[in-house]
Amino acid sequence: MSEKKSNKNIPRRDFLKSTAVAGAGFVIAPPFINAQSRGRAKVEWGADTINVGLIGCGAQGQVLMNAARNIPNIRFKAVCDIWEEYNQKLVYRRLKAYGHNPNKYVDYRELLANEKDLHCVIVATPDFRHAEHAIAAMEAGLHVYCEKEMSNTLASARKMVLAQKRTGKLLQIGHQRRSNPRYIHCYEKLIKEANLLGRITTINGQWNRAVQPDNGWPEKATISQARLKKFGFKNMHQFRNWRWYKGLGGGPIVDLGSHQLDIYAWFLGSPPTSVMASGGTDYYDPATHEWYDTVQTMFEFKTSTGKVRATYQTITTNNNEGYFEAFMGDQGALILSESAARGGVYRQQTAPLWDPWVEKGYIHAPEEKKPENTGAVLDVRETLAPPVHEIPVEFNDPYHKPHLENFFNAVRGNGELNCPGEVGYETAVMVLKVNDAVEAQKRLFFKPGEFHV
Repeated sequence: MSEKKSNKNIPRRDFLKSTAVAGAGFVIAPPFINAQSRGRAKVEWGADTINVGLIGCGAQGQVLMNAARNIPNIRFKAVCDIWEEYNQKLVYRRLKAYGHNPNKYVDYRELLANEKDLHCVIVATPDFRHAEHAIAAMEAGLHVYCEKEMSNTLASARKMVLAQKRTGKLLQIGHQRRSNPRYIHCYEKLIKEANLLGRITTINGQWNRAVQPDNGWPEKATISQARLKKFGFKNMHQFRNWRWYKGLGGGPIVDLGSHQLDIYAWFLGSPPTSVMASGGTDYYDPATHEWYDTVQTMFEFKTSTGKVRATYQTITTNNNEGYFEAFMGDQGALILSESAARGGVYRQQTAPLWDPWVEKGYIHAPEEKKPENTGAVLDVRETLAPPVHEIPVEFNDPYHKPHLENFFNAVRGNGELNCPGEVGYETAVMVLKVNDAVEAQKRLFFKPGEFHV
């Protein structure tokens, strides 16, 4: 699995040159001031301001918009969503309140045709539309930040990578852990440099969610049947709950598991060789929840130090234990989560002392605790849990902000993407195979070259 692959960037001098060509008033454009701001700080646009279009104003689009608007010199110039009556209106009003003045669109093709000074778009539409939107934007000369999963099919994901290579535009896939400073620190310092875990032998991970009702909608905001059909939906219920429908999304293992399975391969530096999975629609109504609500899977990896077995589960009926990834080695264990409240490193008693790495600031020394005399007698087979070494990286920003910053920096020519299309494709190969394994009810093997376009 690729750690990071280079992509064509725009040199900073060319970026600034292109902004001047786009419009004489761009570089010195006055800030947007709106009455709805109600005393908010004035919005100032700098010389390297990036003009952004948002395609998809649903829940994930709103998450990305809220993260991006806190990044300096990011200006939303256009928003697009087929739910004109609700999502589009909500995001438009919110951006206006924060000093932006975007144009509104229902059809992304009109956005691409009319907006002449955009630099990039953020694609946050349902998975089955990602390829169409991303490819059209790149062919229109725009860079693309596309939410994961790249697509609900490998054929479409492949087309996205080929379009990026053909156009030379940037294509960042939204596996945001790749830009999370805690994950980067653990990968670069604890695993690659210090090798604190020793030989990694096992990985465990999960993302559990509680029972949730289907998404509804205000009756007065119902989309017309003609518009739903035009954009690929049978009815309003399918539009609001597309993640559960085959042909539109990939189910919870894709929505949730993709983030964490991506980390498995990244930290191991190798793609998996095989996968087994068990799953089904065990709880919800299969008529409206076509994808599996429960999946448990096991991957095998072949690394330079030996075989690694990795398990993963996603359930959607109970959220106990939340979500995490646990890497187990013969000298230590690392538990990580996107939640800043969870995570730590644990040294095996037989491993060399970690004092040098504490001194270098890679980990914090465990807090000394006085033993409690409970009177209980330990079983001779029981092993005391080792003390936790805290990860010395605090991260309290919105989860997606660093990944968006990485994308915008690359647009300006100030660095490379942390998750370009080729890397996103590798993860898509890995996670989409899980649904195939559930259906096949047997172990499936990855073919040589299957992870590359």
